[in-house]
Amino acid sequence: MNRRITVLGSRSLVIAAVVALSACGGSSGSSTASTDSVPTTDVASDVPVNPLLGTPLEDPTTATRPAMVVKIDNHPGARPQAGINQADIIFEENVEKLTRYAAVFQSLGSDPVGPIRSGRFQDINLLGSLNKPLFVWSGGNSKVSAAIAKSDLTDLSYLKVNTDGGFKRSEDYKAPHNLFAETTKLWTLAPAGSSAPSTQFAYRTVSDANASTSKEAIGLKVSMDGVKAQWDWDATTKEWARTQDGTPVVDTADVALSVPNVIVLEVEYTNSYSPISKTLGSGKAYVFTNGVMYEGTWTRTDRLKPFELKDSAGGVIKLTPGQTFVEVARAGSWHDTRRVQIPVFQIRDFPELAYGSRKAGRYAYCYDY
Repeated sequence: MNRRITVLGSRSLVIAAVVALSACGGSSGSSTASTDSVPTTDVASDVPVNPLLGTPLEDPTTATRPAMVVKIDNHPGARPQAGINQADIIFEENVEKLTRYAAVFQSLGSDPVGPIRSGRFQDINLLGSLNKPLFVWSGGNSKVSAAIAKSDLTDLSYLKVNTDGGFKRSEDYKAPHNLFAETTKLWTLAPAGSSAPSTQFAYRTVSDANASTSKEAIGLKVSMDGVKAQWDWDATTKEWARTQDGTPVVDTADVALSVPNVIVLEVEYTNSYSPISKTLGSGKAYVFTNGVMYEGTWTRTDRLKPFELKDSAGGVIKLTPGQTFVEVARAGSWHDTRRVQIPVFQIRDFPELAYGSRKAGRYAYCYDY
């Protein structure tokens, strides 16, 4: 199959020197890694930055561009996807026995982008902090469509904008996993007065060392609905590379998906048929950045405000400037007296690794050690 993708712009980060990482080893002690290992930008307070990346703004034309959220299919028949390496932030959500991406674009675009699928009720709260984002989706049932129409998300569904947004079916994929669009055309449909989103996370600078609350980590696994994802720390690229169901994740240009930051948010899901994540309130959070992990909490009291991430000491967790992947994972645990329950970020240390039941949510399990 001849699959092509046009990248609109390019990312540029200052990648600092590599430092050796010890094996994760289940170390319980905190670590403070050298700041030389951090891909950061020492941004002055008066220098414009990309709001969803924390990196210096290189293209002035994007300064006021609104965020665009594209609902990207993650069904096996939809892979590889187009645009996943150009998104500033990707949220992975549970849907019906599968997961779906809510890919947020602002600094870069992708022509094409997709495959595009339907939205869910949970998207309204999850995406509220992005300042009335353009919401690109294939459409949905009447109840979801009505809810989206009444929300502050800007509805750019296939049914509403069609070819004006560059929507078209690809012959390289089978329906319903074959709908793509073009971000260039979609951005021209933004309502008058649309503006850029606010910053969603706190970011580190060159002068910021890893906090004493961090622990070294070399990988994590997350068991989502119908998907087993793994992220491995690459000390050379200073990013976490994703594999899914045992296969490295690549886009349509055969470029591997890797990001500087991975966040696991423990949330409660309601409605057994079509899951609805509760992203207002608080819960446990696990943040992976710069080869370390922070265990802490997320708090969000208003859908118009971003998630607040704090470590075990109550300090704000700072990410590495660059892309962020957020796992919106089920909260919960599962007990088995033959096994020891451990958070997902430690499981790489144990060759006897075995996943628990689907009820386990974010947890995996290893035999006693």
